[in-house]
Amino acid sequence: MDRRSFMETCSAGAAGMSLAAALPAWAADAKPKAYAPALLVNERGDPLKASELKVQANYVFHYPFEATPVFLLDLGKPAQPNALSTHDRSAYSWPGGVGSKRSIVAFSAICAHQLVYPTRDVSFISFRKTRAQRGVQDGLIHCCAEHSQYDPARGAEVLSGPARQPLCAVLLSYDPRVDSLTAYATLGGELFDEFFQKYQAKLSLEVGSKARNAVSGQVVVRELERFCRNSIQC
Repeated sequence: MDRRSFMETCSAGAAGMSLAAALPAWAADAKPKAYAPALLVNERGDPLKASELKVQANYVFHYPFEATPVFLLDLGKPAQPNALSTHDRSAYSWPGGVGSKRSIVAFSAICAHQLVYPTRDVSFISFRKTRAQRGVQDGLIHCCAEHSQYDPARGAEVLSGPARQPLCAVLLSYDPRVDSLTAYATLGGELFDEFFQKYQAKLSLEVGSKARNAVSGQVVVRELERFCRNSIQC
């Protein structure tokens, strides 16, 4: 190769690298983010039996932090894997449900639009067995704030409303020997930093200084009606 050709090749390569550096980095797949494993237990502190979950009932636990709520659902039918992406177009493969029927799923209960979440006083977001007033179908997680709706059978994929990405999935492992469930990771678009920033003062009153403490060991699961005084049905 002569000097002129060599210089042209180097210039083209440098331009290509500059262009690549300027492009948004959303080609890579989103990977599960591991946290300390936490065994799901009932209010008595006994390991929660997956087979004892009521079908299509709202359950709540907190993971991966003391103040970040999660919906636990037994959909009553297998939830198949689904290809999804975050708002910045990071693709990921949701693995589907777990349990003997692969019908049990878990998702962050923080709405991906305005970060609405269930508190002990009120919840504007929950799973609905039947169609909400502005619903598009039965069996969706519906947020009354701006009517974002997510399909838990498809990895909490957005079906309607202004939310720009699915609810962040919480990954569960299932032990068929003892019928137990353990949370161990998240998958998809985490919004925890935004959540803590928006609700810093509120969380300090609700949870105190431990709001951002990591959950580990075990975590208590409650039915939404027992956790929250007023679940709004819009």
